Amino acid sequence: MAMGHVMVLPFPAQGHVTPLMELSHRLVDHGFQVTFVNTEVDHGLVLAAMAPDGGAALRGIHLASIPDGLAGDEDRKDLNKLIDAYSRHMPGYLERLVGEMEAAGRPRVKWLVGDVNMGWSFEVARRLGIRVASFWPASAACLAIMLKIPQLIEDGVLNDKGWPERQETLQLAPGMPPLHTSLMSWNNAGAPEGQHIIFQLVCRNNKFNDLAEMTVCNSFHEAEVGAFKLFPNILPVGPLFADGEFQKPVGNFLPEDMSCLKWLDARPDGSVVYVAFGSMAIFDPRQFQELAEGLELAGRPFLWVVRPDFTPGLSKAWLAEFQQRVAGTGMIVSWCSQQQVLAHRAVACFVSHCGWNSTMEATRNGVPVLCWPYYCEQFLDRSYITDVWRTGLAVSPGEDGIVTKEDVRGKVEGLIGDAGIRKRASWLKDAASECIAEGGSSHKNFNKFIDLLSQRASTIL
Repeated sequence: MAMGHVMVLPFPAQGHVTPLMELSHRLVDHGFQVTFVNTEVDHGLVLAAMAPDGGAALRGIHLASIPDGLAGDEDRKDLNKLIDAYSRHMPGYLERLVGEMEAAGRPRVKWLVGDVNMGWSFEVARRLGIRVASFWPASAACLAIMLKIPQLIEDGVLNDKGWPERQETLQLAPGMPPLHTSLMSWNNAGAPEGQHIIFQLVCRNNKFNDLAEMTVCNSFHEAEVGAFKLFPNILPVGPLFADGEFQKPVGNFLPEDMSCLKWLDARPDGSVVYVAFGSMAIFDPRQFQELAEGLELAGRPFLWVVRPDFTPGLSKAWLAEFQQRVAGTGMIVSWCSQQQVLAHRAVACFVSHCGWNSTMEATRNGVPVLCWPYYCEQFLDRSYITDVWRTGLAVSPGEDGIVTKEDVRGKVEGLIGDAGIRKRASWLKDAASECIAEGGSSHKNFNKFIDLLSQRASTIL
C-alpha cells in the first residue's frame, strides 16, 4: 500500500546526504514514495558516481535538484559562503520545485523530512501545507549544546556572538562528552570572519526546529544516555545503514573503488589499519607525509582513502615513490564503501576524522578508533570516543599543529594492543545491535516515526 509522498532535504554535504539516503531507503521499505532533493552540484556528483545499475537500486527514491545560489566555480567547502548563499536562494527554488512536481501530476508531498541544518525549509513547507519532521545527522550531544546556547549565554559561558567568555571544559550533564569551550562546533567551521554566519544559522535553526512535529537522529540510546536524558524528545533511530544489500546507493559524491574489498579478503583477521578522513578534511603536504611515513613505520597493512582534493600541492613524485615503497603492504584508493570496509574481518582499527557517520559506522562494527578531528563537531565526537565510551585514542599534534610520524606509529600500536579498548568497542557494538533489533529502542522510535508519517490527517499541529 502506498503510504504517501515524502520529500527529503539534506544539508549539501556528503556527511548529511548519506544518512538521509539511508533513512530514505527505510521509508521506501515501508511503502513511501521519496523525492530526495540535492543541490544541482551535489546531484551531478551523485549521478556521476553511481554504479551503472544504481538507478534500479534506488527503487522508490526519486532524485531531484535545486540550485544552491552559488556560481558554478565557487568553493562549496567554504561553509560560510555556502550557508550564506543557500539561506537566501534555496527557499524560492524549493517552493518552485514543489509547484513543478504538482503541475507534472506527481502525488502531493505530504511530509518534508528535513535536515535540522536546513531549518529555512520547514517554514517553506508549512506555508505550502506540508507537514515537517526533522532529522539531525550528528550526535544528539551536538544538538543539545546548540539548543542550550541561550542558557550558555545567560550563564556567561558564551557571549551573544557565540564566542567563549571563559576558557574551560564544559559538560552539560553527567555522561555527556566534556568539551573545551574553544572547540564549539560553530567556532571551528571555517574562517573566523565568517563565524557569525554559522552562529546565526544555528540560532535560527533552533527556532525553526519548533516547526517540526518530531526530531529523529542517527544515534542510539546507549551511546548517548546523558544527551537523551536532557532532551528526551530527540529520538534516536540509528545506527542507520543501507541494510544487508550493500548495493543500495547512499548518495556518494565519488565512485567507490571496490577492488579494496578483494585486497582486504587476502589479509589476516584484525591486521589492517583503515585510514579515512571523510569528504571535507584537507591536509597540507607536510602533514600528509608525516601520516604516510607513520603508517609505513607501523609496518602493518593499511588501506588509506585519499580523495583527489585531499592534499593540494602534494608532490606527485614523492607520492609515487611512497606508493612504490609500500606496494606490498599499503593500498591507497580515492573513495570506498566504508560500511563494507569497517564490517570486514581484516580491519584492526580506524584512523578517522571522527565525523558522526564514521563514528557510528565504527561503533556498529566494534572497530577501535584513532581520533584525528578536523573541524566542526568532530572534537565532540573525539570526546565521546576517548572520554565517554573509551573505545579509542587521539593523536597529539605538536605546538606547530603537526602530528608526527612517531605519534602515528605509537598511537596505532597502542590502540591495537589495548585489550580494554577492544572489549569496550565490542560491548558498544552489541548495544547498537540490540537497539536496532526488533523491540530495541531505535527500532521502537523508528516505528513511531513511521506512524507519524503515515497519519492520514492533513491538519497541521
